[in-house]
Amino acid sequence: MLPLPDLTPSTPATTRATTPPTAPENALARSAAALETAFLAEMLKAAGHGRVASVSGKNEEDPFASFMADAQAQAMMARGGIGLASHIERSLEMQRQEVPE
Repeated sequence: MLPLPDLTPSTPATTRATTPPTAPENALARSAAALETAFLAEMLKAAGHGRVASVSGKNEEDPFASFMADAQAQAMMARGGIGLASHIERSLEMQRQEVPE
């Protein structure tokens, strides 16, 4: 069985809630990170994360497996992720610079 991830927030909730984004780049970075988190969660689910062998011998999905996959994806992102978010952010930034206003 895999150890549970540390889900302790890296910043206090009051700081996160009261700090509004000041530049579009912040929103772009958050969106890219959210996309990478969703991607990681879907990859964990596709890899069979959360499937357990039942008494009948069939592989069944734990009813809470999707929550666990989401939590593990968030924990992976808290530790830097796989680098997809930075590529997405850079690509979107380049596209935004190419569009004439």
